[in-house]
Amino acid sequence: MPRPRQPGRHRRPEPLTVPEGAPALVLAVPGTAGTATRSLAEEIVSIARSELPGLEARIGYLEGDDAEYPTLQSVLTHAAEERTARYEQAIAAGVEAKEPEGPVGIVVPLLAGPDSALLRQIRQAVMDSRIAAELTDVLGPHPLLAEALHVRLSEAGLARADRARLFTVATAADGIILASVGGEEAVQAAGITGMLLAARLAVPVMAAALDQEGSIAGVAEQLRSSGSQQLALAPYLIGPEIDTALVEAAAKEVDCPASEALGPYPAIGKLVVTKYTTALGIAPQQPQGAPVR
Repeated sequence: MPRPRQPGRHRRPEPLTVPEGAPALVLAVPGTAGTATRSLAEEIVSIARSELPGLEARIGYLEGDDAEYPTLQSVLTHAAEERTARYEQAIAAGVEAKEPEGPVGIVVPLLAGPDSALLRQIRQAVMDSRIAAELTDVLGPHPLLAEALHVRLSEAGLARADRARLFTVATAADGIILASVGGEEAVQAAGITGMLLAARLAVPVMAAALDQEGSIAGVAEQLRSSGSQQLALAPYLIGPEIDTALVEAAAKEVDCPASEALGPYPAIGKLVVTKYTTALGIAPQQPQGAPVR
């Protein structure tokens, strides 16, 4: 028997489930395909499935080879073929079934911030597939990304956090460079998450572009001239979208340690699901009287 719903405005929200016939979630993974990239993408998809029971999730690589690493185009094509096949099998079996309609897939870019070049590639791949699909926004800016950055910094010994709520007690760095890719638009978007991170750490946080010459060094100079002496570099990146050597070189250039990229942090999987459910129109509503976060 189902448990009775808790009455009142503070009752727990009903768990989300995927509607029958819903489009597949297709994770668009940038960068060079490889075992490390696949492992990261599969872990994020696993988190997404645990967050949303019944989710059909697939992984498409921008630089795939259609053998070990399927391209975004081929993933969308196969999803369309399988949806048509399921419908035809149901009809052949005498089962009443509704003809498929709407998008075949909802494509979620595996990007923390906007990168016009990569987003252009993703958009072109969707168009080349000739499959009806919807492309969502990137994952950030978002408070969960500030949390993920905080955790990565604490793991590297560059920020300390208590066990309960990850609030800073003391920090080894007194100035954070938030390193993004995607030019000025990406820097501005990273700056929003940077403000949330600064509130958590109680130290100045400034965003800079890894792919713009002199950007990281310029921000480091600004932080040092304003009194910060122990800087840390925090990559505002999931991981596959850029060569890790660029992060290491940037940290060496400004003579400061760096934390790891965000990687398969649980919040990334949750944000992927949020983008999917919002596009699908089934995102949970904020309970009446609940605090806005």
